[in-house]
Amino acid sequence: MKILFVIDTFYTSNNGTSISAQRYCSELRKRGHEVRLLCGDKPKTIEEMQITDGDFCTGVFHFPIFQPICEKNGFLYANWTPSIVEQACNWADIVHVFTPFFLCNAAIRYCNKIGKPVTAAFHIQPENITSNLGVAWFEPFNKMIYRIFARTTYNRVRHVHTPSQLIANIMRKNGYTADIHVISNGINDDFIEAGKDRSFVAENPTDRLIKIMMIGRLSREKRQDLIINAMQYSKYANRIQLVFAGKGPRYQYLRQLGDKLMIKPQFLYLNRQQLIDELMTTDLYIHASDMESEAISCIEAFATGLVPVIANSPKSATPQFALDGRSLFKAGNPKDLARTIDYWLDRPQERALMANKYRTSARKYSLSNSVAIFESMLRKEIGIDESQMLRRKIA
Repeated sequence: MKILFVIDTFYTSNNGTSISAQRYCSELRKRGHEVRLLCGDKPKTIEEMQITDGDFCTGVFHFPIFQPICEKNGFLYANWTPSIVEQACNWADIVHVFTPFFLCNAAIRYCNKIGKPVTAAFHIQPENITSNLGVAWFEPFNKMIYRIFARTTYNRVRHVHTPSQLIANIMRKNGYTADIHVISNGINDDFIEAGKDRSFVAENPTDRLIKIMMIGRLSREKRQDLIINAMQYSKYANRIQLVFAGKGPRYQYLRQLGDKLMIKPQFLYLNRQQLIDELMTTDLYIHASDMESEAISCIEAFATGLVPVIANSPKSATPQFALDGRSLFKAGNPKDLARTIDYWLDRPQERALMANKYRTSARKYSLSNSVAIFESMLRKEIGIDESQMLRRKIA
């Protein structure tokens, strides 16, 4: 198939939607498909240039007032130049859009006009937007955005990919009528392979620092501040080295908040191999976010053999990964987070046992498995079922 991915910002490593698009793009090409991009940005490094395969670039749209917020969060809106949109869509057998904004909506409108197969992905929760505006608590605003997304984007296509059942259920409640396909964004096999090398020793680190890590954009809804505040309630506080992997608008705030700790947090921005190396020397992983459509970073962490500690938030899909209640804490509650941290650090034998179980559970979230299911969704939109594909291979 000739597949066109449409996304505002593709060449960034600080945006979960973009990272998912990059991984799917690479895996689809391995499976023999042609994949090209319609996006607002261009590759900036040699590494990024290796991803591209004939981009259609519209350039970046500078959003009045909110542009500084967009840039801090690693997200830029793309222009929607009609001639470029039309050229790109005409090239493809099928178009897949990743965001519910100007460029993607323009692509959907043109595809519907000419009868081109088009599908969509739901990765961006309205709460991600309202959180950065400081009004995530105002539920009518969130619901209004859900309905705008439905009307302008998702109810204009027949098939929508979303990474978790939680998000699929929320979409249904807000009037989404498309056929919703729940498919994990998938993790790179490198994390699963690295986990095979971890030694699960029931060790209680008595004479060294205890490394606790969280991966994610440094933004309000990710709640790195909660982890820092939980340290005042942990009996291990004087031995815990917090590591936050990511960047974002809350860096200065979090750095200053962390200055009160006996051991100052580390803030790192890592490529894939560096991230794996950090995870392999980490003792416990925390995912404190209030809202997540999936949280691939959490899967990557427990794929390497770490026990995760996850915020049990009703707006986050990440609690689905907890194998039992010992890995969950009350969302937004630093005392309960500290209690859960201390529980696992007090019990090295239990932690070693569960770490191995978590590593095993990660295998079903492999990228290759996810892309195979995604590929079936695309075929369904085009009208090619599995029996037709089998007949083609035999022929």
